[in-house]
Amino acid sequence: MEMPFMALQPQKRRRRRHLSSFSRLKKLPEAFVCSSNQNLQGIHKTGTMPSQKIETGHQDVVHDVAMDYYGKRLATASSDMTIKIVGVSGSSHQHLATLSGHQGPVWQVAWAHPKFGSMVASCSYDGRVIIWKEGSKPDEWIQAHVFTEHKSSVNSIAWAPHELGLCLACGSSDGNISVFTARTDGGWDTTRIDQAHPVGVTSVTWAPALAPGALVGSGQLDPVQKLASGGCDNTVKVWKLYNGNWKMDCFPALQMHADWVRDVAWAPNLGLPKSTIASASQDGTVVIWTVAKEGDQWEGRVLNNFNTPVWRVSWSLAGNILAVADGNNNVTLWKEAVDGEWQQVTTVEP
Repeated sequence: MEMPFMALQPQKRRRRRHLSSFSRLKKLPEAFVCSSNQNLQGIHKTGTMPSQKIETGHQDVVHDVAMDYYGKRLATASSDMTIKIVGVSGSSHQHLATLSGHQGPVWQVAWAHPKFGSMVASCSYDGRVIIWKEGSKPDEWIQAHVFTEHKSSVNSIAWAPHELGLCLACGSSDGNISVFTARTDGGWDTTRIDQAHPVGVTSVTWAPALAPGALVGSGQLDPVQKLASGGCDNTVKVWKLYNGNWKMDCFPALQMHADWVRDVAWAPNLGLPKSTIASASQDGTVVIWTVAKEGDQWEGRVLNNFNTPVWRVSWSLAGNILAVADGNNNVTLWKEAVDGEWQQVTTVEP
């Protein structure tokens, strides 16, 4: 099954459904999870890499999987229009809840930080974003809020760092990015980046809340509100919130890909003096973008040409290892060497 942004071309999505083997990688201290074309999830330990298969109960393709902050529950998204909540404990797992509310394939799910309670966001081909909140029972989930601002498929969602509050970014096939921020009275404020990628937004990712260099005396300590996005225009763009409005923060747009940018992931920097973004493309390449300080030009370097579409990229919690999911049904892990070259450290097969 093609990725969410293929909602722009449904006929192409059907022809190429076999290409999407891993839909999403999520960060964990010592493990990561990935979803497959089947209704199964794999949990891989980063040491010896044994995998644990989980039957989700979905009736169609699984597009995304997200593990909660404590590593105890999975949320999964599927073309069957539902989200499943699965409890994980050691080698066992238990189905906890099925969330129904979307009227089209669900592309992505994302857990909010636990300081805001037990909440999951989901986005769908139906153009809606739903915030789900857990009730008093493990199998009880309510729709706390439904966003209907987008009139086309919402392809990507990402919660901001918790230091910025309860804040969700959404990228859509209509070319726009919406950012929803919760108020203390229970309502939500909305800011937009109109026509961020006019042909369609495929992915959004937040910068770390700490500015580069914050821990070594050269950066600011106040939280930074920045986003990166990828689109069907083959570009990566960086955005910053200025006085309540989002402005492009890289000129020109970052251009090294020859086809759609499928995913973007901003690396955790732990306050060190460098910002890093990874971008994955339909052209088969992954590019590592870096900038040393505010105002400098971003520089791109091709990590590898996989000679097949690259679907997803995800950083480890320390930001030093990059996981890459490609169209050959492989997940590879990469690490930067002392000389700046990126080296593959292992391969995980389905």
